[in-house]
Amino acid sequence: MEERVFQKVRDILSEKKGVSTDAISMDSSFEELELDSLDAVELIADLEEAFGVNVPNTDLQKVRTIRDAVEGLGKAMEAKG
Repeated sequence: MEERVFQKVRDILSEKKGVSTDAISMDSSFEELELDSLDAVELIADLEEAFGVNVPNTDLQKVRTIRDAVEGLGKAMEAKG
């Protein structure tokens, strides 16, 4: 499931923010991808919509890398059932 979530995160990030998919890895930080805090909030909102989940605010505050986003979404998807 993690790979599927990563691919969707990568695709949305590329489409919405114009970041090359080649530049995005699990360990890419938002800073490395030149995303500011507003970009990060918008990205998470787009991802929540795409996956039909809500990531708790306590988890959102910890999201600094693509891996953090993927793991947070995975956790939210598991909680949803």
